[in-house]
Amino acid sequence: MNFGKVLTAMVTPFDLNGNIDYTQTDALIEHLLQNGTQGLVIAGTTGESPTLTTEEKVSLFKHVVGQVNKRVPVIAGTGGNNTQASIDLTKEAERCGVDAVMLVAPYYNKPDQRSLFAHFKTVAQSTSLPVMLYNIPGRSIVNLTTETTVALSKIDNIVSVKEASGDLDQVSQIIELTDDSFSVYSGDDSMTLPILSVGGTGVISVASHLIGNEMKQMIQLFEEGSTGQAAKLHRQLLPVMKGLFMAPSPSPVKAALRIKGIEVGGLRLPLLELSQQDKDELTTILENTGI
Repeated sequence: MNFGKVLTAMVTPFDLNGNIDYTQTDALIEHLLQNGTQGLVIAGTTGESPTLTTEEKVSLFKHVVGQVNKRVPVIAGTGGNNTQASIDLTKEAERCGVDAVMLVAPYYNKPDQRSLFAHFKTVAQSTSLPVMLYNIPGRSIVNLTTETTVALSKIDNIVSVKEASGDLDQVSQIIELTDDSFSVYSGDDSMTLPILSVGGTGVISVASHLIGNEMKQMIQLFEEGSTGQAAKLHRQLLPVMKGLFMAPSPSPVKAALRIKGIEVGGLRLPLLELSQQDKDELTTILENTGI
């Protein structure tokens, strides 16, 4: 399945009472679709999935699918560290009409590679939807190795991986050893261009909340062979990419959206909003970049 080049890992807007704000969710979706986003990943890390209830996730899936109305692919984050719970949520997501699911490597349990393979295979076999793996050892502690990713890619509906290991050698090996139909996305904004250079497909981005058109342009320049211009744009955008991770995500990106006039509400504990000092620093970064 073609998910696009620039996918946004969408924040979940909350109202003043800390509930999902569906009106603002609609406004955010329209903002993203008008500014370079070619696919949406919902209820992932940036969407504060650990603090969303199952009922909230299902409600969000239904709502976003309805609002998007097939304009771009909607990928639902249904992974977790409980295999049966991931299966149950994946089945709910399929009933909601999402286009694919994303399964994060189980966190806290620290499964070995054999266990990781069994987990992903079992969840994938419970659905007819395309499955995207999500490797993020900085949060999950475990790394989904090249060998395990390649083995999982041979399962019919496991079609993609979001790679946030920061290991370009591993990404290169995965691309080399999987079929051309298997897509590899950067899970780090600042790694987008390096991963494209070794054959990657695109990015699942946080920065695209603010610089989606610029991220899309950078990829287009690279694909057209204007690598020098793509690299120059990458360097210009890098302060924003880095600034959006000055504190645990999604605190910076939610602050940045509010600075830009897009209301998405606060965060749920255990995360807090940016300090005033960090807000001031982030405002300066955005101003210096012309956002």
